[in-house]
Amino acid sequence: MSSHPVFTVRDLELKLKAARLVDPAESLPTPPSSNSSGSASPPNATYEESYFLRSFDECLAIYEEPSRTKGESLALLSDEEVILLVDRGKVAPYALEKLFGMGELERAIRIRRAVVSRASNTKSLENSSIPYEDYDYSRVLGACCENVIGYVPVPLGIAGPLTIDGTSYPIPMATAEGTLVASTSRGCKALNAGGGVSTVLTSDAMTRGPAIDFPSAVLAGRAKVWVDSEEGHDVLKEAFESTSRFAKLKSLKSAIAGRTLYVRFATSTGDAMGMNMISKGTEKALETMKEHFPSMVVLALSGNYCTDKKPAAINWIEGRGKSIVAEAVVPGKVVTTVLKTTVEALCNLNIKKNLIGSAMAGSIGGFNAHASNILTAIFLATGQDPAQNVESSMCMTLMEPVNDGQDLLMTVTMPCIEVGTVGGGTILGPQQGVLEMLGIKGAHPKTPGHNSQTLARIIASAVMAGELSLLSALAAGHLIRAHMAHNRSQVNTPAVSVPVTPGPAPRP
Repeated sequence: MSSHPVFTVRDLELKLKAARLVDPAESLPTPPSSNSSGSASPPNATYEESYFLRSFDECLAIYEEPSRTKGESLALLSDEEVILLVDRGKVAPYALEKLFGMGELERAIRIRRAVVSRASNTKSLENSSIPYEDYDYSRVLGACCENVIGYVPVPLGIAGPLTIDGTSYPIPMATAEGTLVASTSRGCKALNAGGGVSTVLTSDAMTRGPAIDFPSAVLAGRAKVWVDSEEGHDVLKEAFESTSRFAKLKSLKSAIAGRTLYVRFATSTGDAMGMNMISKGTEKALETMKEHFPSMVVLALSGNYCTDKKPAAINWIEGRGKSIVAEAVVPGKVVTTVLKTTVEALCNLNIKKNLIGSAMAGSIGGFNAHASNILTAIFLATGQDPAQNVESSMCMTLMEPVNDGQDLLMTVTMPCIEVGTVGGGTILGPQQGVLEMLGIKGAHPKTPGHNSQTLARIIASAVMAGELSLLSALAAGHLIRAHMAHNRSQVNTPAVSVPVTPGPAPRP
């Protein structure tokens, strides 16, 4: 067995990192095997020779050698030497992945972390607890994020299972809020006891609403009349649908303000959430419209008449994405034994809190207890755009006594669930794993849109479970007690047991 110490590339990088050289060229001599022509150390260079950092000029000569690609040249440089080129402005930090190539994506991330860290006030990122290793960055590149320095894990829990339209589904929830998964599970248990949840899809159409300027209000008015006419609709529909085999124009809604015309394109988009698809179709339709109105100027492809990632009455009234109504009957005995309250108390609280209280606040689509909590957790778990929780969480929760007041009829109405099982964050490995667990990964092989619609049904049903449990905890007076017991920060103190579902202590 050899007695010589074994030095890895990582050992070398850590030693170089510890040196914290401001200008390596002034602090370390040039290795004997390098020269100004840009040749690198031979493969059999000793550890002592490899320890030297080349000067900036030598590194630049190696990098700019015309006989090699940039990626090949960077492979001849150590991490510290690449950092030197980045610091001197010769290599753009955002272009590291492209320069290194698909086989060295993690190295690009590591170097960017060092560059960002050393330029920051805290200089902590380089050795921080933010993970970056063992992640498939090939799925991120050019699709999900830029200037990547790692990833942020979020705990993923499972509520349920919950029976939805006769099928049992686990409810995936990525969240850092204690009691949320446990509480939703309690709601699932209560809903399952009554036979589960039934859902209705009332609409499926993603929207884009461009803003179009005209020289005068008169011309804007003429354009509006044309858009609203059968002729205009047919012309725009043909142009729109020429851009995709999945995008089907369902309706056009126009509005005018002064000399600016707003047109809301509502489109089915298959199993994709559809923003890119519908933007492409809208752009093509506007090009065709300009042939009929040459003086029009498209101010913005999105003129906020869509409306995306902002609260808006038009989404609440017209719908956007998937519009779902979910319904369930909870037996009165379950309300008493599982939820620890009464049908009468729940109905009264729902009216006073979710309906009257929200109306007093002037809420738009906020007639619920915490729909966003459940929806956003599922969004994160399944690779949806978390910013779209703003409109997607609009929800009206309704409760009423049935069967002579013995049982509880509950519904949630959510007109704007904007989800997809294709594109965006759904291409990431862990998120695909969650969708696969639900049986809705990717595009449906026979019925376009079926998988994304199923996801919307799951979300609305899970929201119902969360609403039922929280309102029951409020009615029974146990919400604060549960959060104080299970949702306080307990650093380095492991939980003695799995948190119990919030609920009152049994009466003697």
